Amino acid sequence: MNQKCPLIKKQCIESACTFWTHMLGMHPQTGNPVDQWGCAVTWLPLLLVENSRHARGVQAAVESARNEITQRQDVLNSAVRPATQRAPIEDVKHEQLRDH
Repeated sequence: MNQKCPLIKKQCIESACTFWTHMLGMHPQTGNPVDQWGCAVTWLPLLLVENSRHARGVQAAVESARNEITQRQDVLNSAVRPATQRAPIEDVKHEQLRDH
């Protein structure tokens, strides 16, 4: 590989290093499959891009769920509002029931 280690500034020791990692998946920018070994430190920019992509997806899903919940709550509030605006039912005394 003949790359310089970003941590010790010497030639990369590859599999003898704790940061030597196998990456398997899809490249977030190109969509090409990734199946290779490399330094975890050098993988960080790629992983940060992938993490940001997923965070945007989660944010969009949360916003969509919030909009749906808000819409359903508005429908429920509209249905309940007329019932709460009616005059309250008067208490019926026990003696009144006997008279009828």
